[in-house]
Amino acid sequence: MTAGQNGGSGNGNRGGDGRYDVVVIGGGAGGLNAALVLARARRRVAVVDAGEPRNAPAARMQGFLSRDGMPPAALLEVGRSEVAAYGVDLIDGSVDEVLQEPREGGGPGGFSVGLAGGAVLRGRHVLLATGLRDELPGLPGVREQWGKDVLFCPYCHGYELRDRPIGVLGTHPGAVGHALLLRQWSADIVLFAHTLEPSEDERARLAARGVRVEEGEVKRLAVEDGTVRGVELADGRVVPREAAFVFPRMVPRDGMLAGLGCARDEMGWPATDRAGRTSVPGVWAVGNAADPRAQVVTAAGMGAAAAFALNLDLVDEDVERALLAPVGQG
Repeated sequence: MTAGQNGGSGNGNRGGDGRYDVVVIGGGAGGLNAALVLARARRRVAVVDAGEPRNAPAARMQGFLSRDGMPPAALLEVGRSEVAAYGVDLIDGSVDEVLQEPREGGGPGGFSVGLAGGAVLRGRHVLLATGLRDELPGLPGVREQWGKDVLFCPYCHGYELRDRPIGVLGTHPGAVGHALLLRQWSADIVLFAHTLEPSEDERARLAARGVRVEEGEVKRLAVEDGTVRGVELADGRVVPREAAFVFPRMVPRDGMLAGLGCARDEMGWPATDRAGRTSVPGVWAVGNAADPRAQVVTAAGMGAAAAFALNLDLVDEDVERALLAPVGQG
């Protein structure tokens, strides 16, 4: 745990009541950028991070202006150093549950954040930035090569694979769209139908785009010397490929909010407004915890946007509290 002084508080980074203004759950780009903006607004902030970033297997991150090609771990190291310099408490650990505290004396309530191991943090607001979990198909070679030459995001990895033979595994209904998109980077794209049955319209679109469809179920990825060399089908044929794209099942890491009753959207993700507010006042969600499409740069922007709006809500709460306080004590 890294602690510091922030805003002149006399109890580490917490107020005199032992509460943080904001407890950020998740220390990726979204969580750290939110913490940075809030700390610069002289708010008392803690960031709890389990050290399990979604992009950990990737050697580089792309498409982030001024950080293109930077290792993901290096970005987090710089970010943690920056927020620590403003007095943010960085706590290594995971959160088991978040519970709402009752309102006391007409003032605003808050939240108790229970950490694995038993410690409890108290915060006026909670910001979820835990990202998502990729559930991968069980084909041999997929998990072993994930983040290396088995990939998901064309915008993250397509340029580095330009003009090379690429396979798309038909393990998800989104595989057809994946293949059509990847054709932007290479003329040699093969969609392995596997258990997918493309419609006549989808087959026509694939053919028009120059994407070949390989029928038959996939047995495994052919991997040699730690590198994908091809896709082996159930009939024994191996189609040479230098990379494979899969569409994983994405699951938000939001189990710790289960007791709060946050509303969900039609896809099952925490429903938020444009600033990141959930349906539960005081609870916010940014990055992949709220939007599976968010990239690192997007998550950072979502964290900043949420921090702006969150601080304004805190100001309103501060004003209301001051109005209720005896004269001279606001």
